[in-house]
Amino acid sequence: MKQPQVRVIGAGLAGSEAAYQLAKRGYHVELVEMRPVKMTPAHVSENFAELVCSNSFRSDDITNAVGLLKQEMRMLDSIIMRMGEAHRLPAGSALAVDRVGFSEAVSEEIRSMENITISNREITELDDMPTIVATGPLTSDNFSKYLMEYLGQSEMYFYDAIAPIVSIDGVNFDIAYRKSRYDKGDGQDYINCPMDRDQFDAFYRAIMEAEQAPMRDFEDVKVFEGCMPVEEMAKRGIKTMLFGPLKPVGLERPDGTRPYAVVQLRQDDAAGSLYNLVGFQTRLKWGDQKRIIQMIPGLENAEIVRYGVMHRNTYLKSPLLLNKHYQYRNRPSLFFAGQVSGVEGYVESAASGLFAALNMMQFLEDKDLISLSQETVMGSMAQYISSANPNHFQPMNANFGLVANRLKDREAMSARSVEHIKNLVEQLS
Repeated sequence: MKQPQVRVIGAGLAGSEAAYQLAKRGYHVELVEMRPVKMTPAHVSENFAELVCSNSFRSDDITNAVGLLKQEMRMLDSIIMRMGEAHRLPAGSALAVDRVGFSEAVSEEIRSMENITISNREITELDDMPTIVATGPLTSDNFSKYLMEYLGQSEMYFYDAIAPIVSIDGVNFDIAYRKSRYDKGDGQDYINCPMDRDQFDAFYRAIMEAEQAPMRDFEDVKVFEGCMPVEEMAKRGIKTMLFGPLKPVGLERPDGTRPYAVVQLRQDDAAGSLYNLVGFQTRLKWGDQKRIIQMIPGLENAEIVRYGVMHRNTYLKSPLLLNKHYQYRNRPSLFFAGQVSGVEGYVESAASGLFAALNMMQFLEDKDLISLSQETVMGSMAQYISSANPNHFQPMNANFGLVANRLKDREAMSARSVEHIKNLVEQLS
């Protein structure tokens, strides 16, 4: 093994993608991952690309922004997309994966690449080696403090939450029923637990009265809207959940009647034995979680195999620091990728790792960096993290609101994006 030419810090979705993209093009990569030497509050294994929150990569519809982003990544040979497809689970029009099988497969392929050296240690400072920092939302305290000083940041975090997981053995199918919203997919991909008005009202009151787990400095914390805890949603009003994760529209019972509210369960493993509660991110104390979950019709005897928790996510105020290539403005050999760079979501993190790696390659070859069209989702994300108002900057999921020259016809927008990516693929070949 030759001396590494580039270092990737963090073997999450972004870091794994970046290391793969560089290594497949012949670069010698040192991939640094602190687990299992030092674990995070949310990870449970030492596997690469571990999914710590949901197991869903969200919509796979190309006329949806995140679905189009997946297609852009597939065209650029994304390892994350390839392994996601290989470990796909039924989830209607969404791409959900067996989280264990997925991360094990990513780990196996990355470890098998001869020009990637795996280094299990905690990085606490940067040296002069060309580097992609992809430490993710769970960047260690030591490295976070170093980056804050190195980059001149006063704060770089927000909080999000994880949903509980239950065993299918405890689901009462005399009440619960299988159905995808509007019968998408094969129409049977989700388990639905219906509520009438009285059951929902009691459920809502129980959430409002439940005790939350204490968190250090929580009073000053910012919570990411995309992973809003269910108790925070409840505080916004009794109908907030009815227009969000408990929306009954398109989820009629087998007899054709519509419930007042529905809690959905999504398959979480390949065996179909574990299901997560969709949209039920929470930081309630575990005793209250169990009591409230078992109030849900069909889950009276639910076996909870993982309780919901909340954890801190680290990110930069990127518009002050990064350009549209994910490159640090004050040091050309330093790139950032993943949620630490200000994108939000599994797919977005992997996409930023892919794009940062392509630009690192251009930097190493002393070529012009890639300016991807803002008419692509990947290009629009890079533009957002580098040019948004820094005073109000928050991590953001892929969405068509970021795309330049928007069209009413989503299929036309998608076709236009695909053409831009085809041109990039030709440029890189």
